[in-house]
Amino acid sequence: MKTVEIVGYKRANLGKSDSQRLRNEGFVPCVVYGGNEQVHFYAPMILFRELVYTNEAHFVHLNIEGEESEAILQEVQFHPVSEVILHADFLKVEEGRKIKMSIPIRLVGKAPGVDKGGALVRKRATLKVSGFAKDMPDHIDVDVSTLDFHHAVKVSDMKIEGLEFLDPKAAAIAAVEVPRAAKLAAEEAAAAPAEGAAAPAAGAAAPAADAKKAEAPKKDEGKK
Repeated sequence: MKTVEIVGYKRANLGKSDSQRLRNEGFVPCVVYGGNEQVHFYAPMILFRELVYTNEAHFVHLNIEGEESEAILQEVQFHPVSEVILHADFLKVEEGRKIKMSIPIRLVGKAPGVDKGGALVRKRATLKVSGFAKDMPDHIDVDVSTLDFHHAVKVSDMKIEGLEFLDPKAAAIAAVEVPRAAKLAAEEAAAAPAEGAAAPAAGAAAPAADAKKAEAPKKDEGKK
């Protein structure tokens, strides 16, 4: 797995106003957990580009005012509108201890169901795994070459030596589904015979109504 270096500076003030000031100046407020203590620091937002906006997982080499350590990005918070990074949490990687990471997936192979008109749908973008740092991949390949209509690759199908998959076993990762347009066409075709069958019944009611109208004058003539 590749490593991204983040150079940071320790924070003296931890208030909300100071955090906002750092963001306005192009920095990301951060904290790193693990070891003997947690360290609050800030780092240039531009350094997060290769770490956050990517389809691969990375280790992080932290350099906080000369204090260096290996870590992983544990959580990142974004602004709901601007998507600016608001805060980042890191976890130190300690030798001999397992870590948990969300690893991006890549779909490989061609699904037979797609050749028949189906659509390959990705159900998950990442898979959460547990293992030692040395066993962590930068991405996970998911083979879809056996998928036909209404078939799916599930978490329980994934097997990688040294990794434990933490997502629900029954959760789908990718599936071949009938396209929405095809579903609508099938529903319309199924509804068409029912509508056609209703037409004769409506037509049959007309003669009955005409017969009642024809009888009305006869009743009036009888009264005279």
